Amino acid sequence: MEIRGLTYSAAPRRHFASDNNAPAHPAVVRALLAANRGHALAYGSDYYTERAIRTVKRVFGPACEPFFVCTGTGANVLALAALAKPHHAVVCAAPSHLNAAECGAPERFAGVKLYPVPTETGKIAPADVERFLKHRGDPHHSQPRVISLTQPTDFGCCYTAAEMRAMADFAHRRGMLLHVDGARIYNACAALGVSLKAMTADCGIDALSLGGTKNGLFGAEAVLFFRPALAREFKYIRKQGTQLASKMRFLAVQIEALLAGGLWLRNAANANRMAARLAAGLAEIPGVRITREVQTNMVYAVIPPAAVDAIRLRYLFYVFDEDRSEARLVTSYDTTSHDVDGFVAAARRAVAVAGGARRPARR
Repeated sequence: MEIRGLTYSAAPRRHFASDNNAPAHPAVVRALLAANRGHALAYGSDYYTERAIRTVKRVFGPACEPFFVCTGTGANVLALAALAKPHHAVVCAAPSHLNAAECGAPERFAGVKLYPVPTETGKIAPADVERFLKHRGDPHHSQPRVISLTQPTDFGCCYTAAEMRAMADFAHRRGMLLHVDGARIYNACAALGVSLKAMTADCGIDALSLGGTKNGLFGAEAVLFFRPALAREFKYIRKQGTQLASKMRFLAVQIEALLAGGLWLRNAANANRMAARLAAGLAEIPGVRITREVQTNMVYAVIPPAAVDAIRLRYLFYVFDEDRSEARLVTSYDTTSHDVDGFVAAARRAVAVAGGARRPARR
């Protein structure tokens, strides 16, 4: 999703393109500044990292084994490398970030085969996985070993805790493991009113790529294992995968700041509320159509092509599907009602002008 002809100097200051575009939360900035005092042991042997690990275990459960990493793609790839061997396959949704937006990184660096499942919502069910199991034991086929779910999906749809548990139970009955890409898991938990532990450890998942950058961090993610045996070799995998930060404390304190006092929930809840407000406002504009259910912080809407460029003069966003002129609008922890109402007003004006331009002139 590129915005043709847009230069840095021309970029609007308010973005609905991605929650990655938001600044770091002030509490995270303060945590980093507090950690930036004096010397500390490198590579995760410091007090700050030990404290952050305790916080993660308190939030996700004592059996959780967390490892801090730098990027979301890194978290996904290394988690899969720990769960699967090169002759294994990972079943995932076709539109998932894992399959559609990581430039083949899982295949190259984890060495696994991806089996993508076509899906309109980004969600998959046990029946979707079952069809890939018919060649088990056949040396001509990659062997399904991992199911990877995205929570919420790349279309903003959520798996309920019951659905997550059902998939974990299915995976384990079939001798498979369940990985969850949780780049926006905070938004899903906020929308469903459940804790992070209730959505992960209590559902029986095996590994989680825990996000953070999309929910107010500078740049910090984590890989969490809920079965200690799966984490046994991960410290080596993380190093080989170039994700062992020397100044680990600066990753650790970001995650700690997000989890320790419930900041994750406040941030995600605001983003979700603003998305609901945005969808409601856009739905009232003739010619604009909301195309997908809005559950978290993503809104998909068809906007007349002639109006898109005019709106982009003030607000940055992506057109997800050029053929349909379907836009993807993403709200962030710092999105305000003023931002949303301004976008809706700009869209209303642009659509009205575009509609007038299409009408033939009176004689």
